Amino acid sequence: MWSFRFLLTPQAIRMGSRKEVTLADIVIPPLGEVEEVRVVRWLHEVGDEVQAGEAVAEVESQKATFVIEAPVAGRLFAILVPEGKAAAPGEVIGKIAEREGER
Repeated sequence: MWSFRFLLTPQAIRMGSRKEVTLADIVIPPLGEVEEVRVVRWLHEVGDEVQAGEAVAEVESQKATFVIEAPVAGRLFAILVPEGKAAAPGEVIGKIAEREGER
C-alpha cells in the first residue's frame, strides 16, 4: 500500500497515462473541543465519482455523528483511514483526484 502522508496539498502526480492529476485532501474539520473521531462508514468506494459538497464519509465522536463532505468534484482516489479507525481534526482521511478544469 502506498503512503500518501508525505504529499503536499493539493499536489500533482504523474499517472501511468502520462496525464497530470491533482489530488485534493479529504480532511477531518475542526470540531470544537473534539480531539478524536472514528470513521464509521465510507459512503463511496475508491474510484467512485463524487461532487463537491457531497457526503463521502460518516465519523462519530463520543457525543455526535458528523458527515464529511468532498472538498472538490472528482473520483475518490484513496481511503487513508479505514472504517473503524480513529482520526484527529485536521487529519487527512482520503484523497480525491480532481476533474480537469475544476479548480
